[in-house]
Amino acid sequence: MGMYHAADWVVKGVMLSLLAASILTWAVFLFKQVQLMKATRRTQKLLTELVDAESLENAKQTTQPFKGVESSLISATQHELQLSSLGSASENGIKERVQLRLERVQAELGRSITSLTGILATIGSVGPFVGLFGTVWGIMNAFIGIAKSQNTTLVVVAPGIAEALLATAIGLVAAIPAVVIYNYFTRKISGYKAQLADVSVALMILVSRDLDQKRMQSHQEHNDTVLKKVG
Repeated sequence: MGMYHAADWVVKGVMLSLLAASILTWAVFLFKQVQLMKATRRTQKLLTELVDAESLENAKQTTQPFKGVESSLISATQHELQLSSLGSASENGIKERVQLRLERVQAELGRSITSLTGILATIGSVGPFVGLFGTVWGIMNAFIGIAKSQNTTLVVVAPGIAEALLATAIGLVAAIPAVVIYNYFTRKISGYKAQLADVSVALMILVSRDLDQKRMQSHQEHNDTVLKKVG
């Protein structure tokens, strides 16, 4: 604290800004950690239910209790199937449109989960340079002190050098955790996006299965009609 009080007002501003950046880094870490833990758990439970489901309707019933944003993937699938049922659409066309809707929802969820991580990247990249600015300013003060006193003893030089080193240290303390946490969340978010992709695949399997069953049922009804006419 003694070095802080003795520092120049510019160096004080640098130190305070870096301290605020460090506090912000840990606040983002706590918030994103909780958010990602909840999101990955929800998505894993949703994926388990979809894998075990026999049809999309069955999946809709078993996943009804889910209130997470990930359930919007199911809603998007059902919405497209409802729209496609209004006309005579081909199976390939239906699958393609469902896939496109799922990709769009995945992209939206991906953008949502990456919010605030840009702050970490900014602090990690800018923090050392802000600390370097404080270092340069502190060294300038040291030279000014030498010029004014015409004395090169440690008593004259030390305060400015101490300010410079302290600013550098605080800059590293702010930047290093931000970079580590950013890389950590990058890996976590990649895992979450992979889960969303798995959910989309599970939904496409259910859509394909439902379409196959619908086609087989239609063929069976057609055959029954033909047999009745022949009979």
